[in-house]
Amino acid sequence: SLLVFVVLWLVLDTAQRGPRQMVSFLGLLLLIFLMLLFSKHPFKVGHGPSLPLPLPLPLPLPLPLPLPLPLSALHKHTPINAIPTAFAVVLAGFGVGDFDPVMPVLLFLSSIISVLYYIGFMPWLICKIGYAMQVTMGTTPVESVVAAGTIFLGQAESLILVHPYISRLTLSEIHTLMTVGLAGISGTMLAAYISLGVRSWMLSATVMTAPASLAVGKIFWPETETSQVKDEEDIKTNIETNTTVFEAASTGATSAVGLAVTIVVNLMVFISLMSFLDGVLSWFGGLFDFPQLSFSLIFSYLFMPLAFMMGVSYEDSFIVAELIGIKTVLNELLAYQKMSKIIKLRNAGGPEYVDNVKQYISVHSEMIATYALCGFSNFASMGIAFGCMTNLAPGRQADIARCGIRALVAGSVSCFMTACIAGILYIPEVPEVLCAGFLSTHFDKSVVMNSSQLVACCTHLYTRYVMCVCVCAFTLTFKTWF
Repeated sequence: SLLVFVVLWLVLDTAQRGPRQMVSFLGLLLLIFLMLLFSKHPFKVGHGPSLPLPLPLPLPLPLPLPLPLPLSALHKHTPINAIPTAFAVVLAGFGVGDFDPVMPVLLFLSSIISVLYYIGFMPWLICKIGYAMQVTMGTTPVESVVAAGTIFLGQAESLILVHPYISRLTLSEIHTLMTVGLAGISGTMLAAYISLGVRSWMLSATVMTAPASLAVGKIFWPETETSQVKDEEDIKTNIETNTTVFEAASTGATSAVGLAVTIVVNLMVFISLMSFLDGVLSWFGGLFDFPQLSFSLIFSYLFMPLAFMMGVSYEDSFIVAELIGIKTVLNELLAYQKMSKIIKLRNAGGPEYVDNVKQYISVHSEMIATYALCGFSNFASMGIAFGCMTNLAPGRQADIARCGIRALVAGSVSCFMTACIAGILYIPEVPEVLCAGFLSTHFDKSVVMNSSQLVACCTHLYTRYVMCVCVCAFTLTFKTWF
């Protein structure tokens, strides 16, 4: 009955909001249908966790930390310039280059997470969130704990939380763990991406993707075996070995240095690689009198239907499609770096079109792109996930390899589904009239007949009241009959 109520309410409310929100809703239904259609065992889907309910989490949630201003975009993509650019991005906090700091944010958050582990708060929080997912979605303790861990930790650290149990997992559980790891991002990287100029929507995106990836993972590869760890009394999540709080803070900050080096290496390699491949494609296109050929152009057409289906306007869908392609084929870091350049151009008030080519996207499209890109679901991360799991369970290497591609697809779809939900529930940031407040503070009998604003508010509230009553009545009737 609850599911029927939620679905009916969303259909009616979304239709009232506007066509873009309705497109996002239809896109969400289409993604769920495709997951069911190409499921490993489609007739077993109903026996696992429930479908991800579109909870109102995509609304912009501010991070409880002071965040830097948007990072200056990288302008030159030659292999030689990629090296100083990559170092400038990470070391900007120490006075190198014209970029806002990323490394200080990494060091600070990594240190904080390590301290929270030392005092026992982080293991407690992960267990509570995991238990809530287990109860509400019907997943096993191992799957739930890893999903909760990915909200704060990376995919490798989340797997370490349950490493004694990985060798005993079923194929569906292995697939789900890989899906959850590829769909989420670590808390430390979350701050790094926001430092690039991406809005704090990413915080709610990280929280939303965890249950969504559990559901998508179980839909795409339903459980057909009996879990051997379902009745486990307790799953130990405390992996902290420090002896004092100062040691924990120092260890956390030191471990972030390796992450910063990884960012430098990734930027160096992928910026250079993309520049090289664009040069090859441009040369090849020049043979056919089309030197504009590039990976960006290919991605913009290949993923354009997907971007449009998530609720992005047709004009912006080519730019968002390009970002999705970069994230899937290369990595999300490069995609967010490119999006920061687009955001900065829009904020600077630059021309929207140059030679009939759109230069930046709207805030609505930016929000959907932020959710769609928020995940490690790319080929490089799939290799990392495979390496981590085979290292923790060497005897399951063949089973882990079987799940790789499907987990990559499921992880990507999890991000796209949260983007659709965000598109459904998006509230524009322009000042709007709050009807309840207007009716309570501006009611004046002398201007009732002349206030079109008052009439519009009353009509809006009455429509929503009637819609709510109709949905409740239908839900009660449905429950009585069935």
